[in-house]
Amino acid sequence: MTSGPSGKIAADANVLLSAAVNGAARRVFLSDSLLVVTTEATLAETKERLSFFATRYRLPRSSVSAQFAALPLEIVPESQYRSHLAEAHRYLGRRDPSDLPLAALALKLEIPIWSNDRDFEELPLIAYPTARLLKILGI
Repeated sequence: MTSGPSGKIAADANVLLSAAVNGAARRVFLSDSLLVVTTEATLAETKERLSFFATRYRLPRSSVSAQFAALPLEIVPESQYRSHLAEAHRYLGRRDPSDLPLAALALKLEIPIWSNDRDFEELPLIAYPTARLLKILGI
């Protein structure tokens, strides 16, 4: 088995949305291998996009919302990582500004990021896409 994350991992909106529509990301939550954390901003972004994903996957919105609400997820308030927002901005530069809070959280806690986009490549932390994370966790 490849060495991988242990303890906590910071989840981006794209993996939370995947888990809400019963995608592969849901298996990470069901594994109990990691404590998944995210920011209030990422939570809000995810909630805003739930209806779109429900429509896209032809699922009832109430079902998608319920699956999302049931995810074992720790929400970290901005006050806990605000001190690292400037550092996150230095690394991410002009990339998606909605990623700054999650990057700051990961930097503050010194934990990897779980995301299927490439916006976090400049950070001095590991970013795992779902497929790689599932392989490392053996699930």
